[in-house]
Amino acid sequence: MGVLDDKVAIVTGSARGIGRATAELLSEQGAKVLINDLDGDVAQQTASEIAGETVVYSGDLTKTGAADELVKTAVDAWGKVDILVNNAGYTLDAPVHKLDDDTFRKMLEIHNVVPFQTIRAVAPYFREPAKKEKEEGIEVFRKIVNVSSTSGMFGNAGQANYASGKAGVVGLTKTVAKEWGQFKVNVNAVAFGFIETRLTAAKDDSNTAEIGGEKVQLGIPEQLRAMSTMLIPMGRAGTPQEAAGGIFLLCSPWANYVTGQTLNITGGLFSGMVS
Repeated sequence: MGVLDDKVAIVTGSARGIGRATAELLSEQGAKVLINDLDGDVAQQTASEIAGETVVYSGDLTKTGAADELVKTAVDAWGKVDILVNNAGYTLDAPVHKLDDDTFRKMLEIHNVVPFQTIRAVAPYFREPAKKEKEEGIEVFRKIVNVSSTSGMFGNAGQANYASGKAGVVGLTKTVAKEWGQFKVNVNAVAFGFIETRLTAAKDDSNTAEIGGEKVQLGIPEQLRAMSTMLIPMGRAGTPQEAAGGIFLLCSPWANYVTGQTLNITGGLFSGMVS
């Protein structure tokens, strides 16, 4: 028995890293989980390796109509959605004076616009059942968790675009929490610090991704990695599983009276990667 038995969860960007760890944990607790990634083969492999019920939606969530197709995939499989975790994202770092418009907009698109679109897409499956439940005098809580970052909370040199997107999703979180509280929807965010993923791994030729047909460099310089670890009171980076634990908490019944909040999961770091 799990605390999420019979729940249906969508986790974007869930074939690797924090997203995969989240999908695994939600599944272990009884949820049926939609796995999403740009790379369809990796998404299918992840889905096959998770013990519980899964379905896959692969593709670029920034494409027109993708958010609606994502949600429809879960609804077609299981008839409902109870949990939405907006985790998909990546970084394109550069100082402000070297940022072009397209690079800035790409970060807003994936980190801010896509979460808005997926939230809008689940609206009928969150709001309409809640209206009937209210008439029957029962409370059923549904969950939205948006992934932000310490960059969005405190700023970070070289990440004006990423920080803007991650700050924007916090504002989105607080607004939807106010609009949908009456429907018993808990809407919260998590702000991660230094978690060991592809985005915080060493920046080298092997750490890349193909996004929109373009090769994107991931990771951060080794010197910055070392500095960041020194600034963390707990003395090390977090693991994807530790990051997923915070998301799970906000998806669990123990967070039924928590909404509009941002949970910092940082090992005690309360500033950007660099001051």
